[in-house]
Order: sequence, then structure tokens, then C-alpha cells
Amino acid sequence: MTETVAPVRITEVSAGYWRVTFDNPPLNLVDAALFTGLQEVLARIEASDDLRVVVFESADEDYFLAHFDMSGEATPAVRAAGPSGLPGVPDLVTRLARSPVVSMAKIRGRVRGLGSEFVLACDMRFASRERAVLGQPEVGAGVTPGGGGTEWLPRLVGRGRALEIILGADDFDAETAERYGYVNRAVPDVELDAFVDNLARRIASFGRKPLALAKSLVNRGSIPPDEELVEGGTAFNTALTWPETRERVGDLLGRGLNRPGDVELDLGRHVGPR
Repeated sequence: MTETVAPVRITEVSAGYWRVTFDNPPLNLVDAALFTGLQEVLARIEASDDLRVVVFESADEDYFLAHFDMSGEATPAVRAAGPSGLPGVPDLVTRLARSPVVSMAKIRGRVRGLGSEFVLACDMRFASRERAVLGQPEVGAGVTPGGGGTEWLPRLVGRGRALEIILGADDFDAETAERYGYVNRAVPDVELDAFVDNLARRIASFGRKPLALAKSLVNRGSIPPDEELVEGGTAFNTALTWPETRERVGDLLGRGLNRPGDVELDLGRHVGPR
């Protein structure tokens, strides 16, 4: 059964295994509609007693989740408190990470900024060797990562590589991301679907109680505390008010940010020196 929630589709492969597909043309921007859809999907995941694993994927092979909508239109949606009482983005990523359901990101195309932070909060990340591009370009745009990038990356890749990713604000190919620990594996594109599906079906065949308990034990010490995530979001919101940031973001929007074209395809280069 397939059901659409705003620009997100839920396909119930079985009671224990769902696929969630982002379909928000033309770039899969994390705008207000997609963020609201994600919150609704997460509520459905939390309400299911049978679900064991969910795979997140994209209908667009060029963009998994491009990044946060920098036009400002999505800001109220992502700042509103969620069910946990935390602001929207920290609420989303902590609930996903702490859920007893296992989450996997199957990455084709570009996943940057808040999109990258969403997949970092997933339990596992598998990337197309030929088609996946990952990055945290915020510093190059005049802000700081606000959805958990500064909190998740040091825990996954170590301090030095986290600083390289965040301060360099450049794009990373799948093989480098795998070597750094940014993703679990870089898989040849022709094998990616079968690999992720086989692993998801295997996990879905196991008991929910041992899966949930094992995940909760691994989570100890590996999930950023709520206060760190809130502080990161506050820093992002503060940076948005800086005059030099408004000028830099305005320049990027004028050159093609948020729109199909070379800027979005090659954002790491475009936020760098001109």
C-alpha cells in the first residue's frame, strides 16, 4: 500500500518494513510542506506497533534532499515546537534517532545542509557510489549548521574530519564519505536498491523487542544531547540575522540557489571563492 503525505510517499512493503520517498520537485528542498510531511510521517512511524525498519529514499536521482529552503518561507515551520517540546528540527532528529524503529537512508543525488543533517540522524546511511553528493555548505553561505551537523559529525567522523566538512563547506563524493564514516557504505548504483532492500527485509524479519533494545543500548553516548542540538539551532538562527549573512544568502539566491541549475548542482564550488 502506498500513501501520500504532502510531498512524501509512504509505501508499506510489509507490516514491518516501510519505504518513505521524498517527492518535492524540482529540488526536494526542505521547505515548509516537506518538513510538515516529515513530521506527519514520523508520527505514523511512532504510532505503529509492528514497524521495524523504514528506508528513506528520493524520487529525484539528482537530489535526495537539497537543503533547507533559504528563502525564509519555511522558517516558522522548522522553529515551531514539536511533540517532544523541542524546536522543530531538534524535535525531528532526536525522535528519529531515539525511535525503536530502525531508520536507513538510501542516498542518490545531492544531500546537503539540513538534508545532510536528516540522514546523519538516521541509523544507517548507504550512498550510490556514482550519484551521491554530501555536504554541509552553511559556513560558505554565511551561517552555521543548525540541524545537528556540528553535533552529529564529530561523533561519526572525528573532530578533524568534521571540521574539514563543516569549515570547508565543500561537496563530498560517496567514496570519500564512506572513508570518513559520513556514510556506512558507498555501493555501486546498480546494486544500491537490492543491497538496501535485502538489509531492510533482514532486519524486518527480526523481533521488534531485541531490535529496539539493541538500538537503545547503542544510542547511549552516541546521540547528541537535546541542549546541544537546541544550541546549534539557535546559533543558525542568530547567524541569519547578521547583515553580511543576509547579503551573502541574497547573492546566492540571485545566482540560482533554490532553483534548478548549476548553482544547486555544484553548490560546493559556488559557495567558495569567486
